[in-house]
Amino acid sequence: MTDLILEFYSEEIPAAMQAPAAADLHKKVADFLTSNGIEDAALETYCAPQRLALFGRNLPAELAEKREEKKGPRIDAPEKAIEGFLKANGLSNTQSLTVRDDPKGAFYILEKIIPGCDFSTALEAFIPELVRGFNWPKSMRWGNGTLRWVRPLRGLLCVFNGKVLSCSVEGIEAGNITYGHRFMAPDALTLEKADDYLPKLEQAYVIADRSKRQALIHEKAQALATAEGLVLMDDAGLLSEVAGLVEWPVPLMGRIDDAFMDVPEEVLVSVMRTHQKYLTLRDKDGKLAPRFITIANIETSDEGAKIIAGNERVLRARLSDARFFWDEDRKTELSARKQDLNKVTFHAKLGTVSDKTDRIEKLVAYFADIEAGFSFDDLPLNASDEAVIQAATLCKADLVTGMVYEFPELQGIMGGYYTTLQFEDAKIGDAIRDHYKPLGPNDAIPATAEGRLVAMADKMDTLAGFWLIDELPTGSKDPYALRRASLGIIRMLIEGEKRLNLADFIHAAMQNYPAPLKDNATAGQEAEKLRLFFIDRLKIYLRDKKDIRPDIVDAVLAVSVQAYRDDIYVLSLMAEALKTFLASENGTNLLAGYRRVRGILKKSPAEALQIEALQINESLLTSEAEKTFFAALNGLQIAEITSVADYTKNLENLAALREPVDIFFDHVLVQDEDEKIRQNRLALINQLIIAMDSAADFSLIE
Repeated sequence: MTDLILEFYSEEIPAAMQAPAAADLHKKVADFLTSNGIEDAALETYCAPQRLALFGRNLPAELAEKREEKKGPRIDAPEKAIEGFLKANGLSNTQSLTVRDDPKGAFYILEKIIPGCDFSTALEAFIPELVRGFNWPKSMRWGNGTLRWVRPLRGLLCVFNGKVLSCSVEGIEAGNITYGHRFMAPDALTLEKADDYLPKLEQAYVIADRSKRQALIHEKAQALATAEGLVLMDDAGLLSEVAGLVEWPVPLMGRIDDAFMDVPEEVLVSVMRTHQKYLTLRDKDGKLAPRFITIANIETSDEGAKIIAGNERVLRARLSDARFFWDEDRKTELSARKQDLNKVTFHAKLGTVSDKTDRIEKLVAYFADIEAGFSFDDLPLNASDEAVIQAATLCKADLVTGMVYEFPELQGIMGGYYTTLQFEDAKIGDAIRDHYKPLGPNDAIPATAEGRLVAMADKMDTLAGFWLIDELPTGSKDPYALRRASLGIIRMLIEGEKRLNLADFIHAAMQNYPAPLKDNATAGQEAEKLRLFFIDRLKIYLRDKKDIRPDIVDAVLAVSVQAYRDDIYVLSLMAEALKTFLASENGTNLLAGYRRVRGILKKSPAEALQIEALQINESLLTSEAEKTFFAALNGLQIAEITSVADYTKNLENLAALREPVDIFFDHVLVQDEDEKIRQNRLALINQLIIAMDSAADFSLIE
């Protein structure tokens, strides 16, 4: 077996594109190997700012002979269809084709024998196709060529079994040459074999393995922090991004000017993280430290002193801007800025941000009118609660501040700070700060009741609006983060243990929009579509977070009474209870009995239609097993579901049927020769279906 090293050397690849490109390269090469019957190869991919590479092990030196078949048209197909098939395959007549019958008729089959060849020959044909067909999110052309790549492609390294492959792309000839660090080791590196790739690059100050670079950055940055008695803030996303910016990482520690340390720490962190790609540090008390770590891409004779000084200078300029915005914004109360929101467009079809704020206020007030049973902790849900109303009124006002205009990622956070300057009640600022949460599946929900209330109103208003104008997420595209918004509401209800009628909430949100939208003939349909969208997201949430299968949720939904059909929190509890029941021995065996009954009834379709109309005749219960089963069904208590406790109790009561069901099927033949006895037994087992389906549609359980 032999090895392959393949490297595409180019100008700098954007950090965010490197890992996906490496994964795509792995898949394309793996698919190529599979298509050639190669299953045991081991592939490793590497990515760095100037290179995308693949190392293949256990590859064959030769490809075996291969037989392929291509199915053509039916033999009675129109002549043009047959001629087209012949032409596409370089044939002039059907003499070399075989005919094969299948259920759909007799078809022409083209059998081709592909002779074996050196695997290097197959690679030489594949690699140019791989380069030309490689998919980048954004690509470019350069010079006079037609090749598209993420950045100008400068070199093609292709060494297989110790030999350079004979292929080229747009005048770039394959070779055994690559390059080290552009400043510390710019000379060409010649590879004799694939195993030389990683060690030779490392000798030339290039670590090709992205995960190794990331681990090295974390290790060295942690050491710098520990030496100063500081703690490195966890930031896996930034570490990953920085690993894509350097080939030879050299962490260096700089200082933040003390004059900026009274600016809100979120501002400092945002400037350093988002704009400068610096790692941030805290002291042992958790307070932001006046230090930062930057990752250089070079070792210098002065141990990075000039690099540190340059980064401190750039940071000082950026923080001076932030300080200016902080000072200027505080001169105007946040409430005075609300009127400027009518100059900011939320969406061309959905009005301004001022319009959105008005709708959020109405939705917050909506909670005062819903039925008892819904509350946020000790927060009274009525329109007189000043903290909630003020938070709803001002939640978007920071969008017109200088700080948020310059640093959009601080929206909400700055509103929280500015609000505390105007109001003594800290709950207002906390609610505004948190109302964009959760920002992702791993982000916490708002910490306060007021924050969750405003966050839910904001997210539902957004969802209702986009459903009314029919701009919905499709496939992998969700430009307005509507999936995240729906998941946020689901999480706030479930993790906050709060009840709410989802359909009513959707209706209330849609009614806040102007007449041309809310009175649209399809508005009711859109409301139902949005409700079903929530149910789909609920299934995904329960699957990912609680390991509850979607079929279990469907089984609960199929029998939920109207009061609980749209109650996200209660549905989650019922699904969890059903999951627990099915995982128990009683539940497993009872489900098996249910399926057995379903199977028997399917075999007796004519009689099954009459079963529900039949009364069980006790005089026809001849065996003790029948009588015990009948008594258990009669004694079964299925309560009206007024709470989750009722539902759980019903499942517990069903579990008591397990033993009588087992005994019945062990000792009783349902399909008795006597028609009356048979029908009586069918009616009896049908009562099991009715009883179990009152708790969940067990026929949906996979």
